[in-house]
Amino acid sequence: MFLVSDIKQTRVYQEAKQEGEMILLIRMLSKRFGKLGDTYIQNINSLNIEQLEKLGEALLDFTDIHDLEIWLQSEISK
Repeated sequence: MFLVSDIKQTRVYQEAKQEGEMILLIRMLSKRFGKLGDTYIQNINSLNIEQLEKLGEALLDFTDIHDLEIWLQSEISK
């Protein structure tokens, strides 16, 4: 029998969680700054789960779309 903790370790679960966080972040950023350009969406799609979680926290401090651009550049260059 699988436990919830076992299921959370599966690749399928991790990918679904990552996809869900990515979609939510894109929706939140779009709500705040308007429709995001394709480059922003592609960059967000390239982030791993840890980076998506960091973006979720960082976006609370963003004042404009330029802050997102700077944040993405610093994370993607790591």
